[in-house]
Amino acid sequence: MSFTVVIPARYASTRLPGKPLLDIAGKPMVQHVYERACESGASAVYIATDDQRIAAAVQKFGGKVVMTRDDHQSGTDRIQEVAQQLGLDHAEIVVNVQGDEPLIPPAAINQVAERLISHPQAGISSLFHRISNVTEWMNPNAVKVVTDASDYALYFSRAPIPWQDTDQIHGKRHIGIYAYRVDTLNKFVQWPRSLLEVSERLEQLRAMHHDVRIIMDEAVEMIPAGVDTPEDLEAVRRFLSDSEM
Repeated sequence: MSFTVVIPARYASTRLPGKPLLDIAGKPMVQHVYERACESGASAVYIATDDQRIAAAVQKFGGKVVMTRDDHQSGTDRIQEVAQQLGLDHAEIVVNVQGDEPLIPPAAINQVAERLISHPQAGISSLFHRISNVTEWMNPNAVKVVTDASDYALYFSRAPIPWQDTDQIHGKRHIGIYAYRVDTLNKFVQWPRSLLEVSERLEQLRAMHHDVRIIMDEAVEMIPAGVDTPEDLEAVRRFLSDSEM
């Protein structure tokens, strides 16, 4: 199995400015993400950024960094530029690991890459967790996915799908880790945003609109939520502090 991990890292953040550089247990957040990605089976791991402060921090801890343009609309666009800069072949696999997930399990990175490699008819792969409570199922920030009998995505939504009696929840929550074929990335950045993508604010719907098949799999490990708020940051700090005791 051969794949490359790219970690997009932006300095700007409404709730947590400079988020990738925030300290967690004596290291910047992005270093935790990088080190966990290096524990996977990836042949190479890169941090993609348009900010010199992040680049300097990555170089300081010995990581690999690729400087990208500052006008990208999404992490997917940034990843495609990295693949292009690295000269990756159109058939190669790139895994997008978010720069604000310092607790990402290396096993999940391997899983999403293996899933795409084993399904040559798919252009993208991703993961999900089972939803067991009404609060999560109704939460628009918890993206849901419906799959077919072969585990290909039929639709993603912020709405509670499929609709069902709330005393029997059997939904699937999408986890935002993706593996892409470089060929799919190259096509994706040329397509305009689709109506469904704009409506749901989910860019994977652009790929589906253009007949890209997305193969899903239930995550082999629970993937902790990323860091979006000061409360999330403190929770990760406590977790890592407790785990070192």
